[in-house]
Amino acid sequence: MSRILLKAILGFVMRVLFRPKVEGLERIPESGPVILAGNHVTFIDSLFLTLVVKRHVVYIGKDEYVTGKGLKGRLMAWFFRTSGMVPVDRDGGHGGVAALMTGRRILEEGKAFGIYPEGTRSPDGRLYRGRTGIARLALMTGAPVVPFAMIGTDKVQPGGKGMPRVAPVTIRFGEPLDFARYDGMDRDRYVLRAVTDEVMSHVMDLSGQEYVDMYATKAKAA
Repeated sequence: MSRILLKAILGFVMRVLFRPKVEGLERIPESGPVILAGNHVTFIDSLFLTLVVKRHVVYIGKDEYVTGKGLKGRLMAWFFRTSGMVPVDRDGGHGGVAALMTGRRILEEGKAFGIYPEGTRSPDGRLYRGRTGIARLALMTGAPVVPFAMIGTDKVQPGGKGMPRVAPVTIRFGEPLDFARYDGMDRDRYVLRAVTDEVMSHVMDLSGQEYVDMYATKAKAA
């Protein structure tokens, strides 16, 4: 009930203020496991995604978002959990494995799972190399991958911080991608890279972003 109420209220506010243009929403399967894979340009991308998709979308977020203390901490924890976030400690030595196993569990429960293959927000608006975790999820679970693109959300919340601004937003969904031809090959690193690159190619076509063959984390460090 809390999830339905939150989505109804925030969805109304979003439609009134931002009037997002949504394209290809019908391409998302109405039931069964599905991976929604897209670009990541600002903090509120996940909120826009969960509000425009009719199905409940589950995504992974940092556990620090739900471990705050006091009234503010409890409100933040309620908001993120209600909006679909599953907290995972991604900074630890086994953070990547924990995130992968969490995503697998969500998909095996027949849910929609949102993921950003870049692994972090783009530091400059360009599209960076995808990490192969998405490929492993797709091959381990057999779930189709629906690529999507967030366009304009970086103008709504520049730098990923501060109060959102009113700016036009477009959210584009592509055709579902089926990787059944690689069944049983989820440990082949060449296959994992090929699948990941194919997904990122579709995201690039949808977003119109310039592609950089480098991990975003490396670009940030530089």
